[in-house]
Amino acid sequence: MGTMKFEVPHTLPKDEVRKRVEQLLQYWGNKYGVKADWQGEGAKLAGKVMGIQLDASFVITDNAVQGEGTDPGMLLRSKAKSYLQEKFASVLDPKQSLDQVKRTLA
Repeated sequence: MGTMKFEVPHTLPKDEVRKRVEQLLQYWGNKYGVKADWQGEGAKLAGKVMGIQLDASFVITDNAVQGEGTDPGMLLRSKAKSYLQEKFASVLDPKQSLDQVKRTLA
């Protein structure tokens, strides 16, 4: 299988981005059993989301979260990519406080 890349821009400080992304990873861990292993400014993810194997990694930069993961194939590629983009974008929305992000993912 190939690789699918994604990038989600943000305007938040990196430490705030990490806190928000940690909430997202905790949500995926609780809901789907996805394991996250932080390494510096990024993390590696492994598990199944909605029945699709997810092996991905990402890094937090000053203005984006950039990552790549296993390409689930032509039929699911656009759905998988938009799911990742939407989830990251929602937790990185500067209009929401960290508490609002936590409530949204609860």
